[in-house]
Amino acid sequence: MLDPKFFELLKEDYGITFNDKKMVERAMTHSSYDNEHKELNIGDYERLEFLGDAVLEINISEYLFTHFPELPEGKLTRLRSDIVRTDSFAKFAKQIHIDKYLQIGRGEEKQGARSRHTLLEDIFEAFNGALYLDQGNDVVEQFLTQVVYPHIASGEFSEDTDFKTHLQEKLQKSGEVDIDYHVVDEEGPDHDKKFEIELIVDNKILSKGYGYSKKHAEQMAAKRALEEL
Repeated sequence: MLDPKFFELLKEDYGITFNDKKMVERAMTHSSYDNEHKELNIGDYERLEFLGDAVLEINISEYLFTHFPELPEGKLTRLRSDIVRTDSFAKFAKQIHIDKYLQIGRGEEKQGARSRHTLLEDIFEAFNGALYLDQGNDVVEQFLTQVVYPHIASGEFSEDTDFKTHLQEKLQKSGEVDIDYHVVDEEGPDHDKKFEIELIVDNKILSKGYGYSKKHAEQMAAKRALEEL
């Protein structure tokens, strides 16, 4: 059975309480686990994944359409494809600890399926499908506002936003300057690291940035410096 701690986490971190706990349990169950526990009559995530895929695409598409009015159709499509992909959804799955609580069979466990990005992507989609059926789209939207949209708003997926390059061009207009990005702190497990970066210009700290990767934290430090300049 699905660990009760997952339900506690959902309530505490995201304000989500499922009416039908069997729904989310099915979303969190791989067919290998279902086959090993037929007596539980759980089912697996695959049908909910089908629904969740559509739910995520329409919600993320609407968010991009609303928040990026200057982008033409082609760039909106490329931006969406950067978000709605395996690595991104796997990261969001880890963010809400799906990797820790999903139910998989013994054989799949031994083969490392719990950390397989394609499976984490599928379960994340299935979870959102279950949430949609149980709570409706407004709650899905609230969940995405907490988990997905902050990454989009920060510029993490924007191919047109290279704050480091913009900052370098601005600082070096009057000549060469020494620009360095230094890791101040990192915390969390390997699959969910958070980094703090100091941006140092000519041996002086100009700004700090935070992110889920060193690259992202550096971009956020450069963005903050541009805002202050």
